[in-house]
Amino acid sequence: MIPDQETCYRAVQARDARFDGWFFTAVHTTGIYCRPSCPAATPRAQNVSFFPSAAAAQRAGFRACKRCRPDASPGSPEWDVRADVVGRALRLIADGLVDREGVAGLAARLGYSERQLQRVLVESVGAGALALARAQRAQTARVLLETTQLPITDIAFAAGFASVRQFNDTIRAVFATTPGALRAARPSTPAEPGAITLRLAHRSPIDTATLFEHLAHRAVPGMEEAGPDRFTRVLRATHGSALVDVRPGGGHLVARVQLDDQRDLVQVVARVRRLFDLDADPEAVDAALGADPALAPLVAKRPGLRCAGAVDGFETAIRVVIGQQVSERGVRTILGRLVAAYGEPALGGTWRLFPRAEVLAGLADAELPMPKARARTVRAVAAAVTSGEILLDPGSDRGEVAERLLALPGIGPWTVGYLRMRGLGDPDVLLTTDLWVRRAADAHGVDLDRAAQWAPWRSYVTHHLWATLPLTTTKRTKQTKEQS
Repeated sequence: MIPDQETCYRAVQARDARFDGWFFTAVHTTGIYCRPSCPAATPRAQNVSFFPSAAAAQRAGFRACKRCRPDASPGSPEWDVRADVVGRALRLIADGLVDREGVAGLAARLGYSERQLQRVLVESVGAGALALARAQRAQTARVLLETTQLPITDIAFAAGFASVRQFNDTIRAVFATTPGALRAARPSTPAEPGAITLRLAHRSPIDTATLFEHLAHRAVPGMEEAGPDRFTRVLRATHGSALVDVRPGGGHLVARVQLDDQRDLVQVVARVRRLFDLDADPEAVDAALGADPALAPLVAKRPGLRCAGAVDGFETAIRVVIGQQVSERGVRTILGRLVAAYGEPALGGTWRLFPRAEVLAGLADAELPMPKARARTVRAVAAAVTSGEILLDPGSDRGEVAERLLALPGIGPWTVGYLRMRGLGDPDVLLTTDLWVRRAADAHGVDLDRAAQWAPWRSYVTHHLWATLPLTTTKRTKQTKEQS
């Protein structure tokens, strides 16, 4: 929930960027809405209203500020923390589900009627699913207009609009200008053919060094490449494959995206944001964890530490299963063999995608480069995902997924916890059975029995403890074996 009126106004007076994305300021005298950090003159308190989402401000008739571009602010971290239907719905909308399946598809995915879903979304974020998706389409269209040379008609459909007329009407309503004028107003440098370069906003501080190091240590050959200040990988989207290259920037990350189909841009950007945990509120996390005397030195050493997420839940599940009692080097080797043998070629054959669930489910144990017990677990997870028994996407019910995974052979609490943390973006998972978490905690005097005091940020404690260990250590990622 957004802060009270007085707190919101003080944040606007201070132009406090920490609140960007938490709420939006609508100015009645101008008819525009802004970020709290907008550099424009502060309006009088009696002339402003505050909204929990850009879509809510647009629904009330306000248009986006052309100076601070509130539609491009980081997302609210509340939706990553919340596991209720609103949090799940917001994550699915960000992933582009409404554009692909409509509101009916979103409601069915969540087990609600369209009317029920509309009611709970309006109550929580001030706008329904269609309005939220519309705001997202408008932001995507603006990015494409400003960063590519795509024809405007192509941009309309790439952004998810059903018609050019709907596209034009939305751009006028949201930005108070035409698509052509929006493109001309911010001429971009010549773009590389076939590539889109984006600035991915985040809140400061951010520990990019540890984040890129973490991803580089786990990069799978043929699918990912990484260095100390870059991460490149291919991923599967709804309409084709995508190649994403991410590097640190000044106050943002820079992502260069190549797509088989421009319609996948919204989905790909949402997944990259989850991978890098860009909607986190680092000051809130650091303040909560730094209050513990034992954790305070770890937080001070790595302010803004992020929890690396995932671009695909099924891929993460297979990574975790293979990682049981195997060193990171061994995991990379096995995954690289799987990708080479069963992954589809992408982008001209230079890269390969992670194998589909139905492909791994159809293999015999002997065809998988791992012990039979591990192969049986991989096949069981793949079969459950293929059948729809288990859904591993941003809108999954984390508790329900955990219960169903635990019913499979070779799956135990550590595996489920790791998957919830990485694959489902749960910020509140402390892997107390992890051997290296326990060793790091002992080495730094961190009492794991105090875990309840660190909620809802216990995943960050796990990452802080891992970060104290040298990456050259041959890590076995579990303390107890979970094969049946």
